[in-house]
Amino acid sequence: MNLYDVVDTMSMEMYERLKHAAETGKWPEGTPVDQAQRDSAMQLSMAYQARHLNSDDILTIGSDGEIVNKSKAELKRQFKQFARENNNPQHEDIARFTDL
Repeated sequence: MNLYDVVDTMSMEMYERLKHAAETGKWPEGTPVDQAQRDSAMQLSMAYQARHLNSDDILTIGSDGEIVNKSKAELKRQFKQFARENNNPQHEDIARFTDL
């Protein structure tokens, strides 16, 4: 079984567990992850992202397996386009602050 066979059958819950292990060095229940497990968890979670997730994160893995890095200007354009598509021009800014 190759990596993509594993990723194609992996559930979202398993992806979340692996991602947590890769990010924190611990399984969600608190058990430490050794370096080999962490490396495998990182590889599997990146492959899952590339295969299944359409992410708007600044840094993610594209469907071709390459790292996708979006600039601040690209994200701002994307948020404005999303606001226009949803007929909500009020939320065209990335952040809005009120006087407290």
